[in-house]
Amino acid sequence: MKATKRQQTWAELNRDMVYTLADAVDALRPFCSKKFDESLEIAVRLGIDVTKADQNIRGMLSLPNGTGKTVRVAVFTVNSADEAQKAGADVVGGEDLIERVAGGEINFDRVIATPDMMPKMSKIARILGPKGLMPNPKLGTVTNNVADAVKTAKAGQIEYRAEKNGIIHAGLGKMSFTTEQLVENANALIEQLKKVKPASAKGQYILGASVATTQGPGLKIDVK
Repeated sequence: MKATKRQQTWAELNRDMVYTLADAVDALRPFCSKKFDESLEIAVRLGIDVTKADQNIRGMLSLPNGTGKTVRVAVFTVNSADEAQKAGADVVGGEDLIERVAGGEINFDRVIATPDMMPKMSKIARILGPKGLMPNPKLGTVTNNVADAVKTAKAGQIEYRAEKNGIIHAGLGKMSFTTEQLVENANALIEQLKKVKPASAKGQYILGASVATTQGPGLKIDVK
């Protein structure tokens, strides 16, 4: 495919260079769209084998400066509906909400459920699961304390998950953030990944990383 005029300007960047994160962010800024606030995404390649259960890294992390995105939260509950709504949940319901989702209505980005709802949610597990929306006790999205869970999700919590080849993809915030804020968010993620390093993972753990804006080029970064 022929490169667009915008892509042709990327030739000004040294794509082979390994940048500090701050330098990479500053280098990418001139290439951001003027039409919308692009996000900064990071990809971290880990020396793990995701086919082994104990190396299948997954978790939640509250970024110190949030994500800059509006997160629509759905809460599946009966007894905690008022609590969820007061905390700012966008969609709240019980079996009625399950039926709506089964019918194709998905107008949320994060799902929280009370434990009593989980057996009933098996009906929509095949719908929510592939989208990464199925609540999970290990991620704190199955809880009776729905107010705190909703507030945390709204405040800028992200999910990190090792994909094929051990790569973690995550959003670090908007390019309207200061460079310092984006660096702080990235450092929080890197430190979290270090904390959850599987004991069975041998050799070098963090193999490499890169950052890119929503519609921009990727640059290699040093995360040591």
